[in-house]
Amino acid sequence: MLNEADLTHLRRCVALAAEALDAGDEPFGSVLVDAEGKVRAEDRNRVAGGDHTRHPEFELARWAAEHMTPEERAGATVYTSGEHCPMCSAAHAWVGLARIVYVASSAQLTQWLADLGVPAGPVAALPVNAVAPNVIVEGPAPELTEEIRALHVRLHTGA
Repeated sequence: MLNEADLTHLRRCVALAAEALDAGDEPFGSVLVDAEGKVRAEDRNRVAGGDHTRHPEFELARWAAEHMTPEERAGATVYTSGEHCPMCSAAHAWVGLARIVYVASSAQLTQWLADLGVPAGPVAALPVNAVAPNVIVEGPAPELTEEIRALHVRLHTGA
């Protein structure tokens, strides 16, 4: 069950996703929070330059590996606008981050994109636990899902 602190961090993810879209990127944003509830890092999607590994979740996993101890990572949460893709799920698990909380699931995003006629990407949209079975995963957040869907509609239709 998501609490008010979770929703606060997820709202920031939505804002970062909107920032990414406004900058010409796909609308994804993520925030890394330590066990004490302090925001340690945040990022947005940066794939517009052609490097499709520049997902915010992957960047935060790298940041955590460089700036946090294994013990700190084991208590940290990554909040994100969309459930991690397989690449980001693996990075999250490999660096030992504890929990993922997302606004929209991979299944929801896949359905939205299909409804918009967007061709499937080169990597299967798998749930986090299909790639990283020991990661704690919570979501979606129905309170914010429509905002994320609207950003993806805007990306693909201009509306």
